[in-house]
Amino acid sequence: MHRFLKKCLNILYPRCCPVCHQILKNQEALICPECAINLKPYAGPRCMKCGKSVAAEAEYCSECSVRKRFFTEGRGIYFYDDRMKASLVRYKYYGRREYGDFYAAAICRYGKREIERWKPDLLIPVPLHPSKKRKRGFNQAQYLADRIGEFYGIPVSGCILRKKKKTKSQKKLDARQRYRNLQNAFEVTERLEGLRILVIDDVYTTGSTMDAAAACLLKAGAQRVYFLTVCMGNMG
Repeated sequence: MHRFLKKCLNILYPRCCPVCHQILKNQEALICPECAINLKPYAGPRCMKCGKSVAAEAEYCSECSVRKRFFTEGRGIYFYDDRMKASLVRYKYYGRREYGDFYAAAICRYGKREIERWKPDLLIPVPLHPSKKRKRGFNQAQYLADRIGEFYGIPVSGCILRKKKKTKSQKKLDARQRYRNLQNAFEVTERLEGLRILVIDDVYTTGSTMDAAAACLLKAGAQRVYFLTVCMGNMG
């Protein structure tokens, strides 16, 4: 029955490739063969803290070398270029939730080494303010975290970290404004004594969101806070 219903849904609402957005010929696939070949994960020398690209001789990126970070370490899977921006917009705002299955699978595959090394006790998605979640219909980070947690057998909580402050969109703010915008934006609802936390989100740019979330989690007793995101990009 489940397989029959899935086939019916695929006919009515066919799955599309998350990169080129064309209907998938193989409805069991997560990405079309052509895009699977062309889409490559983030590669090359990385910042030892946030995972951004750096020169071969550098240990830290320009931001992490001058700013105190509250998170321990993090990584993004793909570079946040125009095609991934378009993909994430469709995922978050235009009903293409099946793209989240591809993103989660990519994090599970390409983030495996980090997950095994960090040994997180709990996965926590970056939360949305309740008003934004109602408008969007779902939390894109929660969708990813649930699938990653199921794959690795790691507990997931979408209610421990909450966004209590309705902030401005981060997109049009510079780095300093982003940090100011997120001051006192999050709260933690229970103690996390000695736990290693892995935070999940869709995009990392300046790290202001991750730092604000990590600061709250550490204050609640977390031992270390790591992060994994679908994409990683520069400001602008």
